[in-house]
Parts: sequence; C-alpha cells; structure tokens
Amino acid sequence: MAEYGEWNRKGATLSDVTAQKEFGVSRAFIVRGIRAGKIECREGSVWGNPYIRILRNQLELYIAEHYGADRLSRGKTRTELQGIKKEMTALKKRLSKLQARKTELETTMRK
Repeated sequence: MAEYGEWNRKGATLSDVTAQKEFGVSRAFIVRGIRAGKIECREGSVWGNPYIRILRNQLELYIAEHYGADRLSRGKTRTELQGIKKEMTALKKRLSKLQARKTELETTMRK
C-alpha cells in the first residue's frame, strides 16, 4: 500500500506512457503488475484520452523483482543520459546565439 500523501508528492507518480519510455517496459507488463497487486494505480483522462497513473517506487520494485536490478539501473541511467544530452543541446544553441549577439555588438562598437 502507498504511504500517506504519496500520490500527491512531486515525482512520485508517472503515467503508463511515461513509464514505458523511461523504463522500457510494455503496457501489458504494467497491467500484469496492477492485476497481481504489486502496483497501485489511478485512472485519469486528459482531453478525453485515458491513461493510468502509477507509483514510481512500486513500479521500480516490480521491475527489479521481475527483470532484476540491472535492468532497472540501466533504464535509469539511459533516462539520465538522455536528459543530459537534451540539456547540452539546449546549452549549445544558447551559446551560439550569445556568440552571434557578442559578434554583433563588437561590430557595432568598432563603427
């Protein structure tokens, strides 16, 4: 069972679609965990599209139990690496814009 207030804590829940992307598991795997009583869920809907909201820690425990801790750590590492690459790309774009602005200002000062 979930602890008191766990459903409201930031980052404690995720949708089934996010879980599939983040941990590389199928929706059927998540549903099997729910039916087995290993994962608690709540149903939701956004703009008429239904989704399942699940607790992150229960999903992680179920993945570690079913596939092993190695699979879980690989999924977390892959997700963290994707986030770092995304941040680096954004910083490179910002840096190129700042360099262009710097060049523009230096050109203006020389006149």
